Amino acid sequence: MPFVTKQLHAPTRQKAFRFLMQELGITQSEAQRLIAKGRLSQEGEVMANNAGFIEGSFDFICFEPLTLGLEPTFIEEEFAVYDKPSGLLVHPQNRHTPYSLNDEIKHRFGHDANITHRIDQETSGLVLAARNKISERALKMMFEERQITKKYIAMVKGHLKEPLDIQEPLLRREDESSIVRMIVRVHPEGKPSRTFITPLKYFPDTDTTLVEASPYTGRQHQIRVHLFHVEHPIVGDPIYGQDANDAVRFLDREMSSEERFSNTGASRLLLHAHSLEFTYNEIPYHVISKEDFVAQCFDAMRAK
Repeated sequence: MPFVTKQLHAPTRQKAFRFLMQELGITQSEAQRLIAKGRLSQEGEVMANNAGFIEGSFDFICFEPLTLGLEPTFIEEEFAVYDKPSGLLVHPQNRHTPYSLNDEIKHRFGHDANITHRIDQETSGLVLAARNKISERALKMMFEERQITKKYIAMVKGHLKEPLDIQEPLLRREDESSIVRMIVRVHPEGKPSRTFITPLKYFPDTDTTLVEASPYTGRQHQIRVHLFHVEHPIVGDPIYGQDANDAVRFLDREMSSEERFSNTGASRLLLHAHSLEFTYNEIPYHVISKEDFVAQCFDAMRAK
């Protein structure tokens, strides 16, 4: 478990954040952020004031990254790129998440290394990680300013014959259920969203088309929702293109793998972050995934 509880001891009364700064070698803002997250407690009482004092023994919840041997596919002095497998979380959802890509990044490059963008848990492919705080700020800003080009490939249902420029606003559904609120839909009150779709190859035996998807904007589930909207949902998508009750059952983890395969046509979402292109410190980079995504698609579409 990456999050572990350690017992620390402050010999004299002092500011809790100052003790953590000295003990852990972190900045003041980082120490205060950890206290604000409820990581520090004494005799069962969580410290609520990030400027509070501490003395004696206390418990501190810290993140100790776990490695399962996932290596980066590309390494530079300031950043690295990982080829994330489908099903792996990028960040831990909570303190009970047993493992995420964040574990591998911090285990390999240290505490200051961090992910600069997100892809869905079920989406496979390239994730760009900064190796220090300076490159993290720079790369995140480049994503915000659309200076990094991301291209995906996906296997979609049906025969898509012509390129598409999908410009449909996307809105997170308003609902009392926190689960349903995770689902995005095309709606006139949503945020402007644009995706370019290029068909690459049609497979008549499965009536599916391999496509390239280039998102101009970066909305949550954008490619998935846009392809569903044009009636070419991604094979294996357990949410978009499914009955609403089935989508909620999947999100609630109440659906078996056999039923998911029967409903969606694959054992996983067939969407892959295929390439990243950008210029950093005046050096151009074009990183392409080394995974054989088409072979993975047919493996996932093959009945077990």
